[in-house]
Parts: sequence; C-alpha cells; structure tokens
Amino acid sequence: MNVRLLRMVGVATALYGVAVTLRPGLLARPSGLTDEDGRTAPHTAISLRPLAWRDAASGLAMALAPEGPALRAVAMARVASDFGDAVLLGATMPDPVTRAKAVAISVGWGALSLAGLTGPGGRRGESGPRPGPGRRRESTDT
Repeated sequence: MNVRLLRMVGVATALYGVAVTLRPGLLARPSGLTDEDGRTAPHTAISLRPLAWRDAASGLAMALAPEGPALRAVAMARVASDFGDAVLLGATMPDPVTRAKAVAISVGWGALSLAGLTGPGGRRGESGPRPGPGRRRESTDT
C-alpha cells in the first residue's frame, strides 16, 4: 500500500469537497449543470453540496485514518465512490462531451486511490511491498 499517495489523494479530495460545498458552481459548470448564463440554480446547489461534503469527509478520512485496515477500508470506499460516479454519470449525462470528461475524471481519481491501495511503499523507510507471511524483510540498517 502506498500510504503517501493515499494521503495526497485524501487531502486533494477533502479540499475539493470543501470548495464545492462552498461554491457548487465549481462542480456544476464543468458538469453542464448550469443555466444558459452559467449560473448554478439553487436546487442544483442544494443537490451538490451534500455530495461535496461527503467527498470532504471521505478525503479527510483518507488523510487521517490510521495506516492499515482503517486506511484500506476508507480508500476502498473512495474507489467505489469514484467508479460509481463514472458508471452513473456515464449512463445519465446527456451531453456526450461532458459525459466523457466526467467519466474520465471519475475513473482517474478512482485509479489514483486504487494505485495507492495496490502500489508498493510510500511510507518513510519502506521501499517496497510488505513481506508476506513467513518472509522476512531484509534489514537496511548497517
């Protein structure tokens, strides 16, 4: 598990979630959810804020969860959320260009978390995957 990558994805997700909670247009505009003048309708903002807050919460959890099973569980939830976004947005967004962008972004963020879950190292002093049962890690101390 690449803890450093998971922490970075968590911080970025949390910051984005807070930003969209405060300014839903940050998500509404690129998603094609604005009116002809580029304004976010109040009902759209109401719908986006709780979703953004969930991103903020899950990102904060990834940034702060203890290393091990807790971080792994939060990261898997994040992967499921991002890949779920890709499936749902891909099936429901009417504009093909906007749909393609939304799917690509969702898959990209999910892939980053998945890479953090499956990637080697990422912790101070760790250069590769943890040894499996019955295997010893070679000491680098001299």
